[in-house]
Amino acid sequence: MSLGAHLEELRTRLMLGLMGLAAAFAFSLLAGRWFVRVILSPYEMAMKAVGIDAKLQAFQPAEPFMVYMKASLVLAVLISSPWLFYQLWAFVSAGLHEHERRFARLVAPASAALFVAGVLFFLLGVAPWMFQFFMQFNLGLDYLSYQPGVDKTVDFILSLALVFGLAFQTPVAIVFAERLGLVSVAGLVRSRKYVFLSAFVVGAVLTPSPDMLSQIALALPLYILYESGILVCRAWRKKQKA
Repeated sequence: MSLGAHLEELRTRLMLGLMGLAAAFAFSLLAGRWFVRVILSPYEMAMKAVGIDAKLQAFQPAEPFMVYMKASLVLAVLISSPWLFYQLWAFVSAGLHEHERRFARLVAPASAALFVAGVLFFLLGVAPWMFQFFMQFNLGLDYLSYQPGVDKTVDFILSLALVFGLAFQTPVAIVFAERLGLVSVAGLVRSRKYVFLSAFVVGAVLTPSPDMLSQIALALPLYILYESGILVCRAWRKKQKA
């Protein structure tokens, strides 16, 4: 394809992706309040676990509405993620050979599933434990009360949830690069110690909060996903040889 054809393909895929996202957003507006409760459930669970009243503050008149819109948009991204990832990989596959295109069509649903899994892993697994640790941390101040703002709390949860969703794309990226011949299984194995260190660096850079807990909570799954990518590559090679 020429450069103009690639740009036209990109425009088409962006338009289709935005149309799907808009349709999902219209639906998610109906479930926005429910999804806000889902987002804040880790905070509420942690507060009850440590015996503190689960209260949040709104510091601006429009703050609850903005929280509702943010939650609805993220829900729309989750709902439309299979369609969005399909458009992404359809654009990538336009510049690939036919056998590589077949692989790209398999990758699209895997990418969407891993993205949703990463978001749910944070919301259901990491976030309650993280909030409970923060709330039980004692500064030694008797006059300190814990009552954060609802907007900052939702932003904190959504930012980390999206980071986890994107980080869970690691196996897809590894398998795709190996299938294209950009890396080899032997090279991936040799790079393990560097990847282990890099996972913590990436965790420190990508997490919006400076605490070590969220960085470790991202770095360890990131390395495990790297190892799972190697296992998939090995299984694929064995299947080819058979």
